[in-house]
Amino acid sequence: MKLSDFVIDFLAEKGIRHAFVVTGGASVHLIDSVAKNPIMAYICPQHEQAGAMMADGYARVTGNMALAISTSGPGATNMLTGICGAYYDSIPVLCLTGQVSTFRLKKDMGIRQLGSQETDVVDIFRPVVKYAVRIEDASQIQFELEKACHIATSGRPGPVLIDLPDNLQRADIAIGELSTYSAAPKQEWPDRDLDHRIDQCIELIKNSQRPVLILGWGIRLSKAESEICALIDKLRVPVLPTWAMRDFLPHDHPLLAGSFGTHGSRYGNFTVQNADLVISIGSRLDTRMTGSPLTSFAREAKKVIVDIDRNELDRFAKLDVTVDLLIHVDAGIFARSFNGKIAEPLEINIQRWQDKISDWKEKYPICSSANYREKEVNPYVFIKHLSNALNEGDVIFSDTGCSIAWLMQSFEAKQGQRLFHDFNNTAMGYALPASIGASIALSKKQIICITGDGSLQMNIQELATVIYHQLPIKIFLFNNRGYSMIRQTQEQWLDCRYEATSSETGLAFPDFLKIAKAYHFKTMNVRKNNSAPAKIREALRYPGPVFCNIEINPNHRVVPQVIFGRAIEDPEPFLERSEFLSNMLVKPDDASL
Repeated sequence: MKLSDFVIDFLAEKGIRHAFVVTGGASVHLIDSVAKNPIMAYICPQHEQAGAMMADGYARVTGNMALAISTSGPGATNMLTGICGAYYDSIPVLCLTGQVSTFRLKKDMGIRQLGSQETDVVDIFRPVVKYAVRIEDASQIQFELEKACHIATSGRPGPVLIDLPDNLQRADIAIGELSTYSAAPKQEWPDRDLDHRIDQCIELIKNSQRPVLILGWGIRLSKAESEICALIDKLRVPVLPTWAMRDFLPHDHPLLAGSFGTHGSRYGNFTVQNADLVISIGSRLDTRMTGSPLTSFAREAKKVIVDIDRNELDRFAKLDVTVDLLIHVDAGIFARSFNGKIAEPLEINIQRWQDKISDWKEKYPICSSANYREKEVNPYVFIKHLSNALNEGDVIFSDTGCSIAWLMQSFEAKQGQRLFHDFNNTAMGYALPASIGASIALSKKQIICITGDGSLQMNIQELATVIYHQLPIKIFLFNNRGYSMIRQTQEQWLDCRYEATSSETGLAFPDFLKIAKAYHFKTMNVRKNNSAPAKIREALRYPGPVFCNIEINPNHRVVPQVIFGRAIEDPEPFLERSEFLSNMLVKPDDASL
C-alpha cells in the first residue's frame, strides 16, 4: 500500500473529513491520496497561514482534531502563525508537511540546505506544538501517526506536526509489518488530596461575603459544560467568564457579572477587584485578565485556582504571587467531584454583594441612550444591534484589535451561541479563514465574521475561497481607516504620534467594497447608527456570502481600557485621551462593602 494512502485512510478513520491543503512539489502525493479517499475531501485556501487557521476554526467548532497539509520549506513555515494560535489555545490540529526526499536531507553536513526548499520545520515548530517528528523510516509511519494523534487530543490538547519526506510518501508499505504505538495508561487526575481540597474550597465559600466564580476555556476543552452549569446552580455566586467563555451564559442570566480584565466592563472589573474569594476553573488567568502587576488582581481576595496544567499552577510561586488553594485537576473531574459533595445549593447570604453588582451594572452600562442617538456608527451600538438580530445557536468569529474588544464588551449572548477568537495569539487575519473552516465543518452553516480593516488585509485573499465554495459567511468589516487599537496605545505612550497606523503615516488600504464586488460578494455599506438594524437584518436574511462595510470614525476607542502597567483598582485606570471620553472615568465605590 502506498504510504500516503495509508496516512489519509488512517486519519479518515479518526473522523477527519476535510483537509486544508496548499499543494506543492513535496505534498502532491498526500493531496492525491486525499482526493482518492471516499470520505475525505480537500479545501484549497490561498495561503498556508490561512490553511492552518481554517483547520483551527474547524477543530474549535467540532471539538475534534483537524488536518492541514503543506509542502516543504516556505509552504510549511507559512503555517507557523496559525499553529501558534492552536497551541496557545489548546486546539488539536495535525500538520502534515512535505519534505525533500531523505537522500536530499542535509543531516549533519554543516551546510544550510541540500535539497531544494529543504527546511528543518521540526525544530522551527517544536516550541509551539505538543509533538513534532520527521519520518525517516517508512515502517514507523503507523507508530508516529498513532502517537501524534494521541498526544494532540489527550490531557491539555494542542497541535502536532509530522514532516514527511517525498520519497517516503510514495513508498510501498506492508501494513502488517508496521510498528504500532501503545499509549501510557491514562493518568488518574484526582490526586490523593482532591477530596480534601474540595472540602477546603467549600469552607472558603461558606466563609466568604463577596465570592466570584471565573470560568475559563479549560471547561470547554474538558467538555464539562453540563457539570459546570450544575456547579453554578449549586454555588449561586456571581460568574465572571473569560473571553473564551463569554458565550457560556446568556446575557440575561441572573448570576452573570460581566467581562473583566484590561478590556473588560467596568462592572465586571469592579466585581472581581472587590471580591473576597475568587474561584477560577480552567483559566490560566493571563495578564489581559489580571492586569499588571499580577499581585494587584483581586487584591484582597482569597484565591482558588483549578487547572489541568501543573506548569500553569507552578508559575504563581515563581512570580511570587500567593494563591490560597491550587488544585491540579481536569475541570470536568473537579466539577463532578464538587457536585457529588453537595446535594443541595450552598446556603450563603450574599444578597448585599449581588445588589452591589446590580448597582454597578446600572451605573456603568456599555451603551448609554446618548450612544444610540449618535448619527455616525457607534461600534458598541452596532454590536448591540447585531446581538439582537442573531439567533440562538449562531456562531461568531472575531479578529483581534478593537473588533474583539468591542465584541466582548458589548455582545449580548443568547442560548447556544458561540463566540470564537484565537484568544491568546490574537493574530490579525484570523477570523476570515477560521470562519471558512467552521462553515466547512458545519456543512456550510452561516457564520458571522467580525473583522477590522487591518486584520482583513492579512488574509484578504481568502475572500476567493468563500466565493468558490459559496459559503454563507456574513463578513462585518469595522472600517476605521487604520490600526485603531495601536493608535490608542500611541496616545498612551507616544503623545499621539500615529506612526505606521493610518494612511497619513504610510498605511495603505484599498476600497474594500470594490474588492468585495470584484470577488462577487453581495455588498452593503453602513454609515449611520440608525440604518444599522435594517442592514444587519438584510445581511442575515441573504442566503449567500455577504460583505458589509461599516464606516467607523477613526477616533472611536475601546472604553474602558486599562493602561498597561496600571492596576485595575487604580483611581483612574481608564483611557481618557480623546475629548469625547473625558466624562467616562469611573472609580469603584467599594467603601460600603
